[in-house]
Amino acid sequence: MKLRAISLLCGFWAVLSTLAADPMVLPVWPNDPPDDTMELPPEKDMTTEDSGKVEGKRVARITNVSNPTITVYRPQKELDTGASVVICPGGGHRILAWDLEGTEVADWLNSIGVTGIILKYRVPARHKEPLWRSAVQDAQRAVRLVRSRASEWQLDPDRVGILGFSAGGQTAAMTSILHEGNHYQPIDAIDDLPSRPDFAVLVYPAWLVDEERRLLKPEVRVTESTPPMFFAHAMDDPITVDNSILLGRALKDVGVHSEIHLYDGGGHGFGLRESRFPCSTWPVSCERWMRIRGILP
Repeated sequence: MKLRAISLLCGFWAVLSTLAADPMVLPVWPNDPPDDTMELPPEKDMTTEDSGKVEGKRVARITNVSNPTITVYRPQKELDTGASVVICPGGGHRILAWDLEGTEVADWLNSIGVTGIILKYRVPARHKEPLWRSAVQDAQRAVRLVRSRASEWQLDPDRVGILGFSAGGQTAAMTSILHEGNHYQPIDAIDDLPSRPDFAVLVYPAWLVDEERRLLKPEVRVTESTPPMFFAHAMDDPITVDNSILLGRALKDVGVHSEIHLYDGGGHGFGLRESRFPCSTWPVSCERWMRIRGILP
């Protein structure tokens, strides 16, 4: 009886230690990132008590990122479906909204059995034209890095998605669209792996359209090989809903599946924090979409 009690106690602490384990952090690049000549101060957490709040909670803000990383959050083993998602927080290519559009998203993904992998991409942006270039380089490498570890982490290399918010939504979209070529010089065997995500989730994506002409920008050219996409956007968002609508329509025109959810209110930057607006329910719709698409069982 005593031995059984000790065994149960050891099992309890083993589970507890697993749940409390820190997420794995890996560098995206083995050496310096490509095309990066910008001299920056050390990486900085800009969060203060006066930082802009969403649903009464402050938003963690990171800037001066020169050494991109991925932070890997694994679901509990009994929930793990083998699917994974690279998460691109937003922040206008100036900062990263680390909790609102990063860690909180990883927690949600873990709850539905998906490995959440937060990409700490370079900010501020290294290029003015196109603004997304350094972020997309980091995202392409991150998708490949996940596939290179798929066997080790028991992930399905054919169910690697990407999810982004605002500027991170632009990053996720362009990574999905521009997957047929490298946007950096290959450096090792990891770069022989596909950078194309198997699906994309874009939440209030930014800067994909020419707002005056109400057309997709010339570089936003989808093809039959563009992955399926899920969109969530509020109608009162100052970042126009045309970013989601026009890209979703372009996908339909080439026969690629997309699902667009537009909400009456919620503005910009709502993340997935519960609110009085229906926009906070997008994760429920997204999970359903992933099950319909066969990404989740």
